[in-house]
Amino acid sequence: MDSTRLKLFRGIGRYGVLLALIILIVFGWLRYENFLGLFNVLSVLRYNSMFALVALGMCFVIITGGIDLSVGSTAALGSVVAALLSPYGILPGLLGGLAAGFAIGACNAFIITRLNILPFIATLATMLAASGCALLLAENQSVSVSYDSGFTEIGQGDFFSFPIPAWIALFVYLLGSLVLNLTSFGRTVLAVGGNEDATRLMGLPAGRVKAAVYIMSGCLSGLAGVILAAQFGAGQPIEGVGWELFAIAAVVVGGTLLTGGVGSVGSTLVGVLLLGLIFNILNFENGLGWISLSAYWQSVIRGAFLLLVVSIQARLSLRAEEAT
Repeated sequence: MDSTRLKLFRGIGRYGVLLALIILIVFGWLRYENFLGLFNVLSVLRYNSMFALVALGMCFVIITGGIDLSVGSTAALGSVVAALLSPYGILPGLLGGLAAGFAIGACNAFIITRLNILPFIATLATMLAASGCALLLAENQSVSVSYDSGFTEIGQGDFFSFPIPAWIALFVYLLGSLVLNLTSFGRTVLAVGGNEDATRLMGLPAGRVKAAVYIMSGCLSGLAGVILAAQFGAGQPIEGVGWELFAIAAVVVGGTLLTGGVGSVGSTLVGVLLLGLIFNILNFENGLGWISLSAYWQSVIRGAFLLLVVSIQARLSLRAEEAT
């Protein structure tokens, strides 16, 4: 009986988010006209690709038992750098945004692994630093991108009638899943989150792996910033506020434990889609006129939803422990 209950609780934690996503899609399909229309589906995928990239980096960080509060500011900095370099072409803009993300990620890695500062404090500091750098580079205003160089294709273009940002996110998630599940690096990431001291005693490179996941998170946030600038036609120094909460929510909704050691790349992507569809449905409801929720209320709903999911996750984990 205990074994059956344990499998049940683990199954709910693993597949519950997928079931919730399916229910939400069916609800939207039945209630709203054109909810599953090509335009709406592609728009949701194009827009949420930025959050998917940030959430993937956050997934690896949280699996190690850490946290990265700087992802939103890093994306904003990446968007500004990419916009400033966009007149020189697609590649300079792309590499510039990635370099900005790498710099912030490397700072996080050094502070956390070498100076032994708690991730919460370290990434809070780099969040403020990245935000200040973005405002300084942009001179406290949006930075227009060049439309002549083709840079905007990264965010606005399609490949085989599918948004390029969604192709990028899909490729990165496939790569991330392979890395986490089929490589020694991925096994070490999980081991560090389970017990970092034991990982070190086993001779595994815990410090290097922790550093790598923060650099990865920074680079993915920088890439999200590149897509942000290309998609909206401007570098946004004040964008990215609350992105870290969206990323944490998507990761936690996907079943990754905040305590580390357990996580899934695929479930994180499902969590991103679930959160993205929730706000898409809210927009449809606004259009029907039954409710009228501003972006501020959507932030309230996002916070309440995160609290609810974390509470459910904690409850399921407790039940699973009692069943063992």
